[in-house]
Amino acid sequence: MRALLNAYLNTSLVLRIGIALVLGLVVGLVGGPAVVEWLAPLSELLLRLLKFLIVPIVLFTLMVGINQANLGSMGRVGWKLLGFYVLTSALAISVGLLVASAFSPGSGLELTSSETVKVPENPGFIQVLLNIVPTNIVGAFAEPNLLGVIFTAVVFGIALMKLRESEAHGEMAERLYGVVSALNEVTMKVMAGVLQYVPIGVFAIVAHTAGKQGTATLLALGDMVMVLYIALAVQLAVYAVLMRLNGVNLVSFVREARVPVATAFATQSSSGTLPLTLNAARRLGIPQRIYGFSLPLGATINMDGAGIRIAISAAFAANVVGVPLDVVTMLEIVLIGTLASIGTAGVPGAGIVMIATVFAQVGLPIETVALLVSIDALVGMGATAMNVTGDLVCTSVIARSEEKYEAGEDRLAIPSEQHS
Repeated sequence: MRALLNAYLNTSLVLRIGIALVLGLVVGLVGGPAVVEWLAPLSELLLRLLKFLIVPIVLFTLMVGINQANLGSMGRVGWKLLGFYVLTSALAISVGLLVASAFSPGSGLELTSSETVKVPENPGFIQVLLNIVPTNIVGAFAEPNLLGVIFTAVVFGIALMKLRESEAHGEMAERLYGVVSALNEVTMKVMAGVLQYVPIGVFAIVAHTAGKQGTATLLALGDMVMVLYIALAVQLAVYAVLMRLNGVNLVSFVREARVPVATAFATQSSSGTLPLTLNAARRLGIPQRIYGFSLPLGATINMDGAGIRIAISAAFAANVVGVPLDVVTMLEIVLIGTLASIGTAGVPGAGIVMIATVFAQVGLPIETVALLVSIDALVGMGATAMNVTGDLVCTSVIARSEEKYEAGEDRLAIPSEQHS
C-alpha cells in the first residue's frame, strides 16, 4: 500500500490529472447516472477544499504583495489590468462571432413554446460596484464575496504598508507584516497538500458530469459545442501571439498553467480554481505584488471564455429564429457583452445573466437559452478553462511589461547617479 501511495505522489501532477480526465470521461459515459451518486462525495470534497483556501490565500497573498510594492506601481498595474481585461474580453467576443458566422450553429433547429428558462435578476453595474465594499467583513469572508475580500485585503494591505513607513508604529507594523507573511507561507503549505487530492477530485467531477450529461445530450446540440471549442482554440492562438510579442516564455507558461486550467475545466469554477492559479503564477516567477492582485480580480471580472460563450449563444439564437446577425448587431453584442461580463461579476448564475442581458439589448428571444441548458456543463467546462487561461495570460504579459518598465527606469537612474 505504501509503495502504491509513493508511486502516486512521485508521478507528475499534470500526468495524474490528465489520466483522471480520461478515466473520468470513460467511467461516466459507461456507468451513466449510476456513477453520479457514488462519486458525488469525492467531487464535493475537492470543491470544498479549494473553496476552503480561497479567503486565506487571497487575503494573505494580496496583503504581502501590496507590501512588496509601492502605491505608484500598484496604480500603474491596476490601469494596465483594466485595459487588458476590457481589450481581451472584446477580442474574445469578436472571435466568437467570427467563428459562429463561419459555422452557423443552431441552423435548422426550431424554438417551441414549451421551452422556458428562469433568468436570475441582473443587479446592475452600480449595485455590483457598491457590493465591492462589504457591509460586514465577516459576512464577506463567509459567503465568500471575492470582490469584498479583495477590497478588504487592499485596504488593510495599504494601511499596513503606511504603518511600516511611519516612525511611531514602524516596529510594530514590521512584526505584524512578519505574521502575515508567515500565514501566507502556511497557506501555501496547506495548498501543496490539497494539490495531491486534485486528480482524485477531477476524476470524480468529470465522471459525474459525463454520467449526468450522457452522449445523447452531446449529439443533440453537438454543432453548438463544436463551434464553441473551435472559437476557444482560436482564442488560445490569439493568446499565444500576445504572449510571444511580449516576450513570455510559452513553454514555461504551458507547463505551469496546465494544472489550474485542467482543474477549471473539470470544476467549472474560476474562483474555486483560484488557489491553483495563484500557485501557477508563483511557479512562473511572477512577482507576488502583481499576481496577488491580478488573479483574484481576474477571477471575478475577466471572463474571456464567458465572452465567447455569449457570442456563440447569440449567433445560435439568431439562427434558431431564422434571423442571422448583421454587422451592426454584432458590434452591439461586442460592446454590451464586454460591459456585461464586468457588470455581472460575482452574481450567481452570471453566465445566464450575461447571455440574457445581451439578448434583451439586441432583441433576441431569451427563450432560446432554454435550448442551451442541456449542454450547459459541456459549454461551461471550456468557457471556465478559457477564463482561467486568460487571467494567467494577462498576469504574465503585465509582469513582463513591468519588468521592461523597471529596467528602463534603472537605466535612466544610472547616468544621474554617476553624474552625482
